[in-house]
Amino acid sequence: MPSSSPHIHVAATADGVLTYLVDQSPEALPPVSGRDLQRAWDAAREAATNTAWGAARMFRFRRPDGGTTDLALADPDACCWAGAVDVTTGIGTSYGLSLCLRLLALVDLLAHAPWMRGLFTLGRDGTELHPALLRAVAASPLTAEARLDELRLRGELALLPGPTIRQPGDHTGQPGTCIGETA
Repeated sequence: MPSSSPHIHVAATADGVLTYLVDQSPEALPPVSGRDLQRAWDAAREAATNTAWGAARMFRFRRPDGGTTDLALADPDACCWAGAVDVTTGIGTSYGLSLCLRLLALVDLLAHAPWMRGLFTLGRDGTELHPALLRAVAASPLTAEARLDELRLRGELALLPGPTIRQPGDHTGQPGTCIGETA
């Protein structure tokens, strides 16, 4: 059911696409808790298992300079994950939208960033995420394109207790790969 907050106006088009007019830029969205990000991950996994695909969504973010950033979610998986966050948390608020975008950005990074391999495990029951990764993604600001800044996130993870992430230029092994857990 569409709802609104002071910063987000939600409506549905005649063909069922949910539209979000957001009075702030993606990078102005608040950080979220790692626990909420884990819950969103679990809800998205359950929704995907149940093939609860969700509606297509269009987002228009207002930039401080008066311009806009548009984001369309039409991919069935992305719609499913956004729908799961909408059901469990609601994405008609700045916090809920931030949670949703961080979940989608995390999935994107997991799919294409080989340096993250040591930060998650694939198992029969799904993917398990390292707590340090969840905390870093939850706190890391979003970019203007509603993504995570990969280099910044990588640097933040290198400073946290837990997995050791090689930085660019570290020639003690393959650059940019996880080398395991620290003691």
